[in-house]
Amino acid sequence: MTVLEKAARDAPATETPVRGPRRTTPWLLTAGLVVALLVLVPVAAGIGAYPVPVGDVLASVQHRIGPGGRELDRVAESVLWNVRFPRIVLALLIGASLGCAGALMQGVFGNPLAEPGVIGISSGAAVGAVASIALGLNFLGNWTVSVAAFVSGLATVLLVYVMSRSGGRTEVVTLILTGIAVNAFAGALIGLFLFFADAAAIQQITFWQLGSLSQATWPKVLAVLPCAAIGLTVAPLYARRLDLLALGERPARHLGVEVERLRVTLVFVIALLTAAAVSVSGIISFVGLVVPHLLRMAAGPGHRFLVPGAALLGAVCLLAADLASRTLAAPAELPLGVLTALLGSPFFFWLLRRTRRRQGGWA
Repeated sequence: MTVLEKAARDAPATETPVRGPRRTTPWLLTAGLVVALLVLVPVAAGIGAYPVPVGDVLASVQHRIGPGGRELDRVAESVLWNVRFPRIVLALLIGASLGCAGALMQGVFGNPLAEPGVIGISSGAAVGAVASIALGLNFLGNWTVSVAAFVSGLATVLLVYVMSRSGGRTEVVTLILTGIAVNAFAGALIGLFLFFADAAAIQQITFWQLGSLSQATWPKVLAVLPCAAIGLTVAPLYARRLDLLALGERPARHLGVEVERLRVTLVFVIALLTAAAVSVSGIISFVGLVVPHLLRMAAGPGHRFLVPGAALLGAVCLLAADLASRTLAAPAELPLGVLTALLGSPFFFWLLRRTRRRQGGWA
C-alpha cells in the first residue's frame, strides 16, 4: 500500500462534498412542458365570453382532424375555429419565437441582460408600424402595419450591424451600444409621429405598442409561421457552437468556431424570429429575457437543451399570459405586453438580487 492510499484510508470522513444546485434532467423538464401545453391548449380554447366545455373542445378537434369526435353547434364551432384557435396558435408561435430569440441573444452576446430589443428589433419594428398608422398608409390593406413593422425591424438590425462593424469584425460591446443609440433614435421618431398623428391614430398606435393578440386570424398565423419555422429549425443547429463560445471568443476560435460568422448568422435568425412576432402582436416584453433564465435555473446552461427548451417554455408562458389577459378583467381585456412586463420585471429584479447574493455579481 502506498503512502497516498494509506493517507486516504486513514483520513476522517467528516467533511461532506460541496454540491451545486440540484438540476432537473432536461427530458423530465421537456415532458413537463409538453404536458403543460396539452392541458393549457384545450383549457384556453374553452374559457371565454362564450364558454365551451373542455370535452366539447376535444370532440371538435377530433372531428376536424380524423374519425371520431363530433361537430358542435354552429356558434361553438365558429368561436373555437375562427376566434380562439387562431389566437392560441399565434400565442404559441410568438412565445416560442421570443423565447428562442432570447436564448440565442444571451448566448451570442455572453450577457444575461441581453434580449431581442437590445439591438433595436422591437423599436425598429415599432417605428415602421407607428409610421404607417400615423401617415394613414394602406397600400397593403389590413397587412400594411404588419408588413411595415416586419421590414422596419429587419432594416434596423441591418443598420445596427453595419454601423457597429469595423475592420472586418463586430465587437459585442460596440453592437450593444449601437443598438442602444438606435433604440433612442427610434423612440424619438415614434414621439415625432405621435405628435403629428390625429386622435384616432394615437389610439391605434397606443394599442399596438401595448401588445395584444386580440386581432389574431388564420392569415396572421400563416404570416408568422414561415419565419418561426425557419428560425426555430435553424437555431438548435448552433447549440454546440454557442457552448464553445461561452468559453470565450479566443478559446472558441481555437476550437474551430468561426465567431464572426456565427454571430452574424444568429443575429439575423434573432431578427427574423423577433420581427415576425412583433409585427403581428405589437411589443411584448420580458419573454425573451426571463424564459432562458428560468431554464438555466432548472436544468443548467447547456444550449443543446436551452435553445429548444426556451422555445417550448416561451410558448407555454405566452399562452398562459394571454389566457390571463382576457380573463382577469373580463369582459375587458388587459394588454398582453403590459401583463408580461408586470410579471416579468419583479421576477427579473428578484433574479438579479439572488444572483448577486450567491455569486457577487453576474460573472
